[in-house]
Amino acid sequence: MDNKQLYFLNKTSDILIKELDAYDLVKELKEVLLTYINLVDLNIYVFDPNTSTLRNYAQNWCVIDETMNDDIKEPIYNAYNDIHGNDFVINNKAFKLPQTISEISFKINSIYMPIVKNGMVFGIIELLFDDNTDIDMSSLFIMKIFGTQISLKLQNIVLNEQSQINVEFHDSMKNIAKIIETQYEINYIVPLIGEMLDRFISDHLIYVFLKQEDCFNLVWPKACNDERVFEILKQLDKDYPSMLAFDDKIGAFPLLSDEEITGCIVAKSMIEKLSKRDIDYLEQLTRQAAATINRANSYSTILQYATLDALTNLNNRRQFETRLGQEISITKRQGKPLCAMMIDIDFFKSVNDTYGHSAGDEVLRSVANIIKQALRESDIPARYGGEEFAVLLPFTHIDEAKIVGERLRKSIEDASITINQGLENEKLIKVTISMGLAEFNSVETGEALFDRADKALYCAKTNGRNQVRVSE
Repeated sequence: MDNKQLYFLNKTSDILIKELDAYDLVKELKEVLLTYINLVDLNIYVFDPNTSTLRNYAQNWCVIDETMNDDIKEPIYNAYNDIHGNDFVINNKAFKLPQTISEISFKINSIYMPIVKNGMVFGIIELLFDDNTDIDMSSLFIMKIFGTQISLKLQNIVLNEQSQINVEFHDSMKNIAKIIETQYEINYIVPLIGEMLDRFISDHLIYVFLKQEDCFNLVWPKACNDERVFEILKQLDKDYPSMLAFDDKIGAFPLLSDEEITGCIVAKSMIEKLSKRDIDYLEQLTRQAAATINRANSYSTILQYATLDALTNLNNRRQFETRLGQEISITKRQGKPLCAMMIDIDFFKSVNDTYGHSAGDEVLRSVANIIKQALRESDIPARYGGEEFAVLLPFTHIDEAKIVGERLRKSIEDASITINQGLENEKLIKVTISMGLAEFNSVETGEALFDRADKALYCAKTNGRNQVRVSE
């Protein structure tokens, strides 16, 4: 082995121990190969057993069937099939190294080398050359060592990525199960489940439907414009954990309660078929989501006669609406002023996305405590739903309500909220609120009063947030 070969192998080793992304790893390997041999291109393809396709490692694992025409991808697939049991595929012919190094050399235009794990081929390395490139037997032995080094690197990468997927899967299962600990409103928890599924199955579009009176209503996200999604809903069968259609690019996973379909999770792939692994994960996640939704429904039934929200200890929405009716009657009878306050935590979704839903719950509890401390005994605060709060201010004119609102907004802006309590990575974060105010006009309903407060809240949010707006 001469100095040039030693330099090449040493530089290769230096590259493979670096923490590089896929694109930069292939780029640097290509650059070091150019110091040793007249190379045109280098590609790494890994076989995906779930879809029986080859994926381009440097191009974010994209399936080559989707990006290459047949005359380019056919020799790659042929080389992958022929490489088993051989050292190389050279110029589209299988080749096995002899026992000893000879002086033979020949012209090459392509070399394929196997990527091997435990004696099994799971990918190939493609080297493309000018037609006039010569290679000798000694260089082929060096290429075999080069291929072995890359195989070890790819084994670790694939193993780490699969391990990370498994960790994320179990985290998703756990987080979906934990929602019921603090939330039981279906309109709040189903979007949370949708977001969790969407983050985990990030390669596909996720839709969540709930069934009401034999119709599937889209709950998350806000819109679905693909009629095929609605077609597959008509084919659901409670006896099957999933239903695939449209070349296996759309999958429907029914949500069951007491052996009846109560909803459905739909996954839609924009490019390739849903893999066996995706289907397995989605079936398990759907079962967990169904269990969580069913528990939330049961819990909600139990709590429907309760008066307090379980998380914030404020009035719940049902109790608030009862108190609203009472205060409207008093106001009309006595001719006293009454104001309504609608509050929304700004960018609350980013808190959940950044720190997790347990942190979001801590923010809700903290904001609720600040609201209670800022109000009078006669005021009526409630958790209205999700990150929204509503407050009734009896015997209060709008100018007074605005002073109370500004004081409350400033208190929340100045507060530091501790999240991840008891852990080493405990953090202090800050949040702000937007607020809408309205004063009762003696002829409207309680619903109309809060509709005006809600419109004022919308105005506050669309004009920069962290502010108080008064209804016109």
